[in-house]
Amino acid sequence: MGGATDDAPQLAEHILADSMAAAGLTDFAVAAVLGSGLGAFADRLKNPLIVPFGELEGMAQSTVPGHSGRFVMGELDGVRVLVQQGRVHLYEGHSVHVVTRAVRAMGVLGCKSLLLTNAAGGLKREWPVPTLMRITDHLNLQGVAPLRPSEVGRGAPYSSELGHILDQTAKETGVPLERGVYAGLMGPSYETAAEIRMLDQMGAQAVGMSTVAEALTGAGVGMGVAAISLISNPAAGISAGPLNHEEVQEAAAAHAEHFARLLEMGLPRLATA
Repeated sequence: MGGATDDAPQLAEHILADSMAAAGLTDFAVAAVLGSGLGAFADRLKNPLIVPFGELEGMAQSTVPGHSGRFVMGELDGVRVLVQQGRVHLYEGHSVHVVTRAVRAMGVLGCKSLLLTNAAGGLKREWPVPTLMRITDHLNLQGVAPLRPSEVGRGAPYSSELGHILDQTAKETGVPLERGVYAGLMGPSYETAAEIRMLDQMGAQAVGMSTVAEALTGAGVGMGVAAISLISNPAAGISAGPLNHEEVQEAAAAHAEHFARLLEMGLPRLATA
């Protein structure tokens, strides 16, 4: 797996952080990255400040449907929250440093807690679709690692403290929240049925094309990290028909209320952990 050996990526994240601060995206203790079809949650923020990615120096543009490509700063229960609507992916041709640049910039700006979300395929036949799964660990099968030689990985990057907060919030809000292991693959093609059987043998409960590099980076720069997958479709070999991105977006819309209820109460709690 590749890693950085020069200062250029580090310079880029500071340029982005300075650009975010100049646009008013600062003084937040918690941030959330919203995956495919999940961006509507940002509409719940009070007093929103909206900044498109294109207005920020060093921020790459997402080309994937369901990723709005903007930051929204606002308040939840009196807590300042930064929401990133959409992300860029390795399969769009970006390096791992570009994919993780926004997370590093959040760390530069003093963010303490990071919640990552994604839409994923499900490997558990008994789980209803759609459903939410808190990521307890992951399999990095993307072939790259984002940490620099000076940064020490911690094993699983997901904070047990933040995970407990999400579990408790799910109980209080009545939102079903499963737990499991997320397999991150390169994409952009969906997995074959044989690959899904392999991932099942490896212990994965969900599979997608993002999140792992961001999680490793967030933990590597000192943030507490939690992550949630929206299981939007059964994986290949489990689903009745071929997979498609429209199905992912439809599932996200169908489960939007549960997702929003969990985050609306949970994000302010993550900020104070």
